[in-house]
Amino acid sequence: MASILPRLLLRRRRTLQPVAAGLRSLWFIASPPLDGPRTISSPRLGALLERSRAAAGFATAARRQSPARHGSTAVTLDTDGGFARFSVGDEPCTTQPKPTAGKKKQKMSKKSKVNQLKWFRLKAKKKMKSPNPEVRIRYKLDKAKRKEEWLIEKLRKYEAPWRGPEPVHDPEILTEEEKFYLKRTGEKKKNYVPVGRRGVFGGVVLNMHLHWKRHETMKVVCKPCRAGQVYEYAEELARLSKGTVIDIKPDNTIIFYRGKNYVQPKVMSPPDTLSKQKALEKYRYEQSLEHTSKFIEQLEKELEDYQKHVELFKKREGAIAEEISNEDADVDDLTSSSDTE
Repeated sequence: MASILPRLLLRRRRTLQPVAAGLRSLWFIASPPLDGPRTISSPRLGALLERSRAAAGFATAARRQSPARHGSTAVTLDTDGGFARFSVGDEPCTTQPKPTAGKKKQKMSKKSKVNQLKWFRLKAKKKMKSPNPEVRIRYKLDKAKRKEEWLIEKLRKYEAPWRGPEPVHDPEILTEEEKFYLKRTGEKKKNYVPVGRRGVFGGVVLNMHLHWKRHETMKVVCKPCRAGQVYEYAEELARLSKGTVIDIKPDNTIIFYRGKNYVQPKVMSPPDTLSKQKALEKYRYEQSLEHTSKFIEQLEKELEDYQKHVELFKKREGAIAEEISNEDADVDDLTSSSDTE
């Protein structure tokens, strides 16, 4: 079969005649004769090799221009790397390895993961039981700072997405008599909405609109509430519900008025507020962040006090050493003076 290809090339394509001749010569050299081994002189072999190389170079140039086509089949010769490769078909053969995008990260076995965790725990245990107080304090401080960064990153997920500029709410102007009347009315009525540890979320605004369906005024009771936080709640609820703040009581109670031209919205819970479950998760992260920040301040103060103590101790040691050296010098002077006498 290998000797048929050069003959076909000789018959059908004149530009590939040197290639066919070189291939026939190589086939003649490589194929063993029927009557025994064939010997070829070195000059003849060298001439044949040069002829085949020239034919391969000519075929490479021809292949770069256009593949040789015989009817509906393309025959291509590739001589990259010092080897002759043929491809019969529409697409030439490519033996170059495909470049890898990147080495995949080798998965750790379960045993190696356990050993790594044991090593980290042993390292932390050594730092916690270190005889040097500064090492123990610094270890706790680094751990608390890492936790603080993690909590801040978690709280970013609960921030309300920016939905563009909000429509400007024009609050109604009330006279002093109207405010006094609404304040007395709100104090007498018992309808209220609680704001607990979750803070302001969609359900609080929904309950406010449900109360305003039958009452002009309603109370918002904020418990538990830090000092000054009730004013933040009042501002946030007024923005979300489009109501008017009438009064803020010392017991963290806010009285809201719905407005003279109040119309109940179709969507009573604003879309840019948190759900009840997410509001609780946010409260837990905020509480943890508050305690962690206080703990970091405490540790920084302890580290500063310890460093001051070490500096003071070093100063005392230096003063004592200086006193001892002065006493030794006085004794040496006395002994030297007695010897001279």
